[in-house]
Amino acid sequence: MLVEPPSSLRYVSATALPRQRGRARSAVPPPGYWRRLLPALALLALVTRIPSFGRRLWNPDEGYLAVQARILADGGALYDTVVDRKPPLLPLLYQASFAVFGDESLRSVKLLAVVAQLITAALLAGIARRRWGDRGGRTAGVLYLLVSIGLNPQDAQAATFEVFMLPFTAAAIWCADRGRWAGAGLAVAGAFLTKQTGGAVLVPVLWLLWQTAPARTALLRTGVGFALPVLCAAMLTTPYGFVFWTVTGSRAYASFTGSELHVLFRAVVNAALLGAACAGLIPPIVRVLRIARTGATDLWLWLAASAAAVLIGFHFFGHYYLQLIPPLALLATGALQILPRDRLASALLTSACGCALFLAWGMLAPRQELTHAERLAAAVQARTGPSEPVLVWGIHPETYWLADRAPASRYLTAGLLTNYSGGRNGPQVGEKYAVDGAWTAFAGEMRSRRPELIVDDSRGKPFAPERIPTLRRLLSRHYEPLPDEVDGAVLYVRSPDG
Repeated sequence: MLVEPPSSLRYVSATALPRQRGRARSAVPPPGYWRRLLPALALLALVTRIPSFGRRLWNPDEGYLAVQARILADGGALYDTVVDRKPPLLPLLYQASFAVFGDESLRSVKLLAVVAQLITAALLAGIARRRWGDRGGRTAGVLYLLVSIGLNPQDAQAATFEVFMLPFTAAAIWCADRGRWAGAGLAVAGAFLTKQTGGAVLVPVLWLLWQTAPARTALLRTGVGFALPVLCAAMLTTPYGFVFWTVTGSRAYASFTGSELHVLFRAVVNAALLGAACAGLIPPIVRVLRIARTGATDLWLWLAASAAAVLIGFHFFGHYYLQLIPPLALLATGALQILPRDRLASALLTSACGCALFLAWGMLAPRQELTHAERLAAAVQARTGPSEPVLVWGIHPETYWLADRAPASRYLTAGLLTNYSGGRNGPQVGEKYAVDGAWTAFAGEMRSRRPELIVDDSRGKPFAPERIPTLRRLLSRHYEPLPDEVDGAVLYVRSPDG
């Protein structure tokens, strides 16, 4: 008498996820596959990012990049006349976009963000199709785009670092999966040069290399592909500045000490938001884990390395979590190939419903900080001439861009001079926690190019001038406050003897 196996095991290999490699399949793809899939993914990418076009900018990172791009276009130098703790690729992309389409709007970079999402989805579809067939490719691309906005709209809809980093991470796995090791190295370099944590994708790339091509030449091609773009970026900016601002100059920023509860609360909230967005992806992954080994070690390593990248620095901003979505989409796709077909429909429906909720949030999200920055920019514009430098003491660099005024300092936010930009809410905020050498450079700037207007936009935060002796002395000796405030921000003009 035959005993029928439990239903949960009828659809699952006893050892691994099914894994179809391209060599085992026909070399000629079915006609029209990509011709049908790419327009559908493009439409979905555009729909999911409709809210991004609904406001001038979403968060200070977009403002920072816009101001950097203007400074670079005016002859400035990255890591010298303008600085940030990020690699150079995205500021240069903003600059190029502004050169073609103008710098009065971010619509051009928002459209480029849609293209970046489409490329990521297409590459994930290519990886999944090679492993699990045509349906797997469609599933991976669609699931990724549905989940890609599953965070606070300020994090998910902004055209900032993670969105432009993800195509490179997906390209790295796509190339490594096909044994194209120089391309994989180049893609890892692109991810790293967009944001440092993008380099985490090197872990699964090296795993695939070790599994499929342990020859020295493969490792050499990967290493050269990675090293050359990074070295070129260092030489095109400044080697010391590149290393300092991207690697060695952020010790205080990366410390967990101070504001632990504040930071942990942010970590839990953002993890919960992403978990809700992934409600259609996580159950299939967990179900397959419970009854079978997945046979997708590279994808698990990609997810683990991405999780480690989220942990680095202990800040847990929502946009950090975007790095987790591509490997989650692929793991869910693999799991759904061996579960009953109705699970696929359930996963897609759940993800679509979640996407609709996050889309609605994006369309209805309040815009208090943007409104404040716009009012402040109008006040700055009314009190200064186009060629007069301004210092905005706050964490909203977009004020410079909205007012079309040049910053008086290379430090576009108070965060680089006080460490507040790390999300600290009190401890480890102050002059002594600034980037090394920042206050010496700032003092020189104030002597050589004293701003016509200083805006204290601290509004009671821990970096207020009364807690920053150098700034307090500058204001008391050379400036006087205007009687009218702008939403709590105080404007200081140069005194007659200043």
